Amino acid sequence: MTELRIFSGEISRSLAVKVAHSLGVSLGDVDLRRFSDGELYVKYQDNIRGADVFLVQSTLAPADNLMQLLLMLDAAKRASARRITCVIPYFGYARQDRKDQPRVSIAAKLVADLLTTAGADRVLTMDLHAEQIQGFFNIPFDHLYGRAVLLPHLESLQLGRPTVLAPDIGSVKMARAYAKRLSAELAIVDKRRPAPNVAEVMNLIGDVRGRNVIIVDDMADTAGTMTQSVKVAMNLGALSVTCACTHALLSGQAVERINAAPLREIIVTDTIPFREDLGVEKLRVLSVAPIFAEAIRMIHDERSIATLFG
Repeated sequence: MTELRIFSGEISRSLAVKVAHSLGVSLGDVDLRRFSDGELYVKYQDNIRGADVFLVQSTLAPADNLMQLLLMLDAAKRASARRITCVIPYFGYARQDRKDQPRVSIAAKLVADLLTTAGADRVLTMDLHAEQIQGFFNIPFDHLYGRAVLLPHLESLQLGRPTVLAPDIGSVKMARAYAKRLSAELAIVDKRRPAPNVAEVMNLIGDVRGRNVIIVDDMADTAGTMTQSVKVAMNLGALSVTCACTHALLSGQAVERINAAPLREIIVTDTIPFREDLGVEKLRVLSVAPIFAEAIRMIHDERSIATLFG
């Protein structure tokens, strides 16, 4: 049978170690270096000829993370790997998925083209910001959902009278899936975004008075949308607010906003490595390593991973 090999870029090494451990294999040895001017260098120390290679690397900013993945792809292709799967826990540039203004790039499509050209045979990711990005690829694309680990934790909290709150229109589909599983009511925040990373809440559709509110979203970047939604819910009579998101970018003033918000708890996953020194209060990090490990196992064994899409 074709050998299964897992390698990782620098940004996702801690997650990749957990994935490899779940699969009962060792993380492959790849030399990742920089020249004195910052130029990236990649060399596989192991023989991967004819192997089924999985490259674990999130593509969050800076662009070095994406470039490192592209170089790992190119090196694996030139080393005669049989198949190369990009395992991208957090797919960066997904917010730029359409031409919503004149003279802007569609960065998500560009990234898709770069990955394919560099040698990717398949892509595995989790909670895309825009699910239609799957259509940008002409290779097999598997999309996992962070609710597989977030929902069991939310259920364990046993929150009475729950309402799932979508912090914007784009997260309604995700919120509806959580509400169905939790037997909860659904509410929606109507907001507008006058500029990137700037959100203004206009209205709240639904009833949160006397309810334990759960805000769900795919990512928390500056946490402006999330924390404004928390304040609106509490001002309208919510008993408590818990937040759950898959990708914890936590840039800009995110930490200050989260710590100042009247939150019960914020639950995130380790698709992005979390720094303990950030000092985020009331934070719980759940690992998605077992889900990615199971998906990798099924892909390697040529089995359907449909059971992981729930």
